[in-house]
Amino acid sequence: MSNFDKVQGYILELGYDLVEAMREDNILILNNEEKGIYNMVLDCEGDVLVLEQIIMKVEGDNPETYKKLLQINRNLVHGAFVADTLGETILFRDTLELENLDLNELEGSINSLALGLLEYMDDLLAMAPKAEA
Repeated sequence: MSNFDKVQGYILELGYDLVEAMREDNILILNNEEKGIYNMVLDCEGDVLVLEQIIMKVEGDNPETYKKLLQINRNLVHGAFVADTLGETILFRDTLELENLDLNELEGSINSLALGLLEYMDDLLAMAPKAEA
């Protein structure tokens, strides 16, 4: 069984909505709106499973934003809230070894995002750019 098939099977077993399965690119996209999971990308290429979900845009020049993210990350069980390469978007990201991946490990990683969003929603929203009036 390929890593792609293993991860896809776990996603279906966990009851997530599989939005898209791109076998040729080893990419799966899933949703679980109840848990705040929306278009999470799972990249099964290589030896490591990479999970990423865009959280929101931020103003890239505020050091307090990144300080707060580091403080939040200290309390997450799996994964982290990270900035993209331009520092304009906050994402949730986790990496897991595919060779020994099991259902509980994948579920724990995804649940870490859901719990992080729930617990730190106010902090994350405070980082979002303010709408112009």
